[in-house]
Amino acid sequence: MASYFGIAFALAALLCWGVGDFFIQRSTRRVGVWETLFWNELAATIILFPFVIDDLRDLSLTSPSFFLLSGLSLVVLFAAPFDFTALRDGKIAVVEPIQGLELPITIALSVGLLGEQLSGTQLALMVAVFVGIILAVTTTWRRLHYHRRVLERGVLFAGLGAIAMAAMNFLVGVASQQTSPLLTLWFFSAFLLIVCTAYLAVRTGARTVLNNFWQHISIISAQAIVDNLAWVAFAFATTLIPISIATTISESYIALAAMLGIIVSRERLRTHQLLGVALAIGGVIALSMLTANNQ
Repeated sequence: MASYFGIAFALAALLCWGVGDFFIQRSTRRVGVWETLFWNELAATIILFPFVIDDLRDLSLTSPSFFLLSGLSLVVLFAAPFDFTALRDGKIAVVEPIQGLELPITIALSVGLLGEQLSGTQLALMVAVFVGIILAVTTTWRRLHYHRRVLERGVLFAGLGAIAMAAMNFLVGVASQQTSPLLTLWFFSAFLLIVCTAYLAVRTGARTVLNNFWQHISIISAQAIVDNLAWVAFAFATTLIPISIATTISESYIALAAMLGIIVSRERLRTHQLLGVALAIGGVIALSMLTANNQ
């Protein structure tokens, strides 16, 4: 029964991340990356606080859990800005498949550190995802070489973000299992909120941040609510099913986000890029289904 609830939470994360990234892109393009992050983490810190008071009282500053949560917070500080910047600068239908790289990286961490095993079919699907990514980020066939002009905007940040997000996925799962899902999310959200507040105080100022919020309240609120719901669902999923399985299922959000980018934003992609997006998304979805069915 626990596995069914775990899959349900992972599916909820899939839906929320797909919609959340769609709103995050719009929010970052209107108010910037750091303001979007500020409101996102402020919402999480305030809403989750009543649920983690007892856990915070029991958390010792010298405990392994505290160091684990602190390490996770540093990873989030690196991952979140790259992730949001990629969504701001790039076409969401191209950026999302790139970010799908966090799936095989997370699984690799699970295999290397937790001893989970992968089948040959799963590895083949990972190769298919990689090929799709190469096609998606290459603007023209004649310029298929390692040069920054070959790549679409946002791809570099998406690639770096994928690596950091993979570490974040893994550590969120481990920390959720060792402490609690809500404490894990509250801890790194509070840490990132402090950093964002300090940055905005120097670069922007409270008046500008508040004015931007009231001008774009619907988009900012939507991304904060949906993205945080996704992380809550994912964190609970990792306590009920293996981290690799939770990540595999939830990572299929790239299909939803990419389709929203194409349909709603009317983003234009070349034919081979569309094929690459389809191959990357199809590979991730197939890998999700195969991994889930093998459990």
